[in-house]
Amino acid sequence: MLILSRKTDQQIKIGEEITLTIIEIRGDQVKIGVEAPKSVKVFRQEVFSAIQNENTQAASLPPEKIGVLSKILKK
Repeated sequence: MLILSRKTDQQIKIGEEITLTIIEIRGDQVKIGVEAPKSVKVFRQEVFSAIQNENTQAASLPPEKIGVLSKILKK
């Protein structure tokens, strides 16, 4: 893990297309702006983990339940 110190309005580049900007630091909270192409999905860790969990649960459904879900989603 790379650890960097930044101040408000300073940036971090990830590759050529992603820029992180420190927007505000207040107490123990940091606001970060993310500039990235629309093709790059950006999530908070807890949201990403929830999506992965949902995907894992969906992948483990028996085929008969997937068929029922598919019909519901088509409505």
